[in-house]
Amino acid sequence: MTEYTTVSIPKGLAERVDETIEGTSFQSTSDLVRFLLRSIVIQHQKEGELTEAEFEEITEQLKSLGYLE
Repeated sequence: MTEYTTVSIPKGLAERVDETIEGTSFQSTSDLVRFLLRSIVIQHQKEGELTEAEFEEITEQLKSLGYLE
C-alpha cells in the first residue's frame, strides 16, 4: 500500500490549478502536483544533479503556467 503525505499550497493557487485542469486528464490538484514532481525527479535522475540554470528554467516554466507565483 502506498503511503501519502500532505503538501500545502495557497488556496488561490489551488483554485487556479482547478481551473487549469478542467477538461484535462488530471482529476485533481494532487494528480497534477504528482505529475509535475515526477517529471522533475525523472529529469534529475536522467541528467544527474540539476544545475542552477536548469532549476531556474523549470521554475520559470511553472511560473508561466501559473503554478508558481
